[in-house]
Amino acid sequence: TMWCLELLLPLLLIIHNASSQWNIWLPRDISAMTNSCVVIPCSFMYPSGIRPVKGIHGIWYFGQPYPQLFPPVVFKSLTDVVHESFKGRTKLLGDLNQRNCTLLIGNIGAEHSGRYYFRADVGGANKYSYPDFTELKVLDQPNIDIPEEIVSDESLELTCYAPDNCPDMTPEIQWMYTDYLPDPEFSSENLEESNTAVLSNTLTFTPRPMHNGQLLGCRVYYPNTTLVYERLISLDVKYPPRSVWVNVSSEVMEGSSVTLHCEVDSNPPPRISWMFGEEELLWDTASNISLSLDDVTPANEGIYTCVGDNGYGIMNTSMYLAVKYPPHEPVVNDSMTVLEGTSLALHCSTQGSPAPTLTWLKDGELVGTITADELSVLQIVEITPHEDGQYRCLAENEHGRASSSLNITVEYAPVLLEESKCTVVREGVQCVCIATGNPEPIIEFYLPDLNVTINETDGRYNFYTHTDGHTSTAMIKLREKGERADNGGPAVNVHCSMHNIYGRESILLELQQEKKYMMAVIVGTIGGVAVIAFIIAAVRYVGHNNKKENGNPRQDVVLENPALYYSAVKKDKQNLRKKVLKTELLGSKFNSILEETTGEEGDYQPVGSMAGLERRELNYAALEFIGGRPREGASGRGDDGSNYSEIKAK
Repeated sequence: TMWCLELLLPLLLIIHNASSQWNIWLPRDISAMTNSCVVIPCSFMYPSGIRPVKGIHGIWYFGQPYPQLFPPVVFKSLTDVVHESFKGRTKLLGDLNQRNCTLLIGNIGAEHSGRYYFRADVGGANKYSYPDFTELKVLDQPNIDIPEEIVSDESLELTCYAPDNCPDMTPEIQWMYTDYLPDPEFSSENLEESNTAVLSNTLTFTPRPMHNGQLLGCRVYYPNTTLVYERLISLDVKYPPRSVWVNVSSEVMEGSSVTLHCEVDSNPPPRISWMFGEEELLWDTASNISLSLDDVTPANEGIYTCVGDNGYGIMNTSMYLAVKYPPHEPVVNDSMTVLEGTSLALHCSTQGSPAPTLTWLKDGELVGTITADELSVLQIVEITPHEDGQYRCLAENEHGRASSSLNITVEYAPVLLEESKCTVVREGVQCVCIATGNPEPIIEFYLPDLNVTINETDGRYNFYTHTDGHTSTAMIKLREKGERADNGGPAVNVHCSMHNIYGRESILLELQQEKKYMMAVIVGTIGGVAVIAFIIAAVRYVGHNNKKENGNPRQDVVLENPALYYSAVKKDKQNLRKKVLKTELLGSKFNSILEETTGEEGDYQPVGSMAGLERRELNYAALEFIGGRPREGASGRGDDGSNYSEIKAK
């Protein structure tokens, strides 16, 4: 090593004179064994115009070349101040005045691995840190050069290297565990590259498949020292696949998961692939591979083959996977909207093993026939609104069941419901029109006698409409008291007009009497008339007797049997009140029904003769009993000893 450096220095000086710049030469990489030493050859240059006055000084840094970064000092020519980790370990072998900066580092350890920089001090401001560096690698075991590929029955060379950059210590190399190798050969050689020295020893033999995984070792030691370094390797001998193992054939349920394993014995690890027919499902370069099938379907049933290929041979093994499964979710028609009278064919298809039974259900009830096949067709001829709803196809076999549904919406022209009618209420008429259709019908009322169309509430009519599903309800209340038919009754010639996109129809609504209401009116009217007639007769009779007795209408009258008149009037009055109360209760009930139906507050009041009677009773129908003498008494006894009473008009 030193001899090579001496030969190179004159050449470097020539280059220096030619360049006259700050330049340095040192090996890019160098290595050493732990606890040994290493010499880093170094030569530097500076501009020719610089004349050192007090000699040249130098500093070796570790890790960084610039002093302002405070790198560890490895060696310093002016002082002995160095970093703690290099104290007593470094020595400058070169002469700086001869531009030789060769450095010796002894007793090195793993912590000394890294970059080493040199800084020259030529005097004054002429100081320069060279950016080039030497990378030192401190090894704790030798290097073995192993070919990328070791093939069975082909000659193999393995080389062990040890660094030889310590002048006082020369290494030696031995191979270990070679007793079982067929005819091994050994050869040694000294190598130098970039002024660094390396000792090598090469082992040559022909491996067999049995040698795959066998250990070999390289030992480096320094004579007359205790320094020994070893490295072990395992032979990686390539050979084709010897065997391929897979699962045995099996059966699985649809929807479950199954894992197919394949293991191949070969070296290098082969490219293993799982094949399903001609399709490659999975592959990897490894000694084993697993194919996971999740949610297995009938399409997964068949032959699976595992193929191992490592470039030195191919081997494969196959297995059969059988899939058992319940019916799949049936495939049915999409939900649809059809016109009344349309004929339909609903299809349901599925797969199952064994073949499933297919059942059609409408709104949960059986329709059609049960089919033991993978296809069922439900025929609907001239569909009606009653066949509107949800249809479900149910598929079943011994492994399970599945179903699918669709909705059929039937559209049709408006149809009037029998609840539609006009009813006499109070002093007018209330008409209700109820129709069903799809789309929901729009309802209007038409009064042909008045040539009026009613579709909203105005000052004369209350109009109400409501839609529930496919049923529309409309109601009007005719409040106009002046509108009468030819016979004097209310105008009840009312037409209900209903329409949607499929048709329009107008129907005359039937007039019906509210039985309870009419009965109350009739009874109340008859009773009221009877009571009024009785009161008028009594008044006239009393007045006549007064005149007959003393010619003075204001004179007191003595009745022959006043108790008879009182009891008759009282009894008729009580009956009248019962009838009026019954009528009022019926009216209240009507108001309650109207409020629940329309949301409007009922406005029923006693009508006809009953209402008038109630008012007249408060005005003049009071009875007051008085005596004949004195007049201020409410009752008395006549000359013949009988009781009497007086009827006074208020």
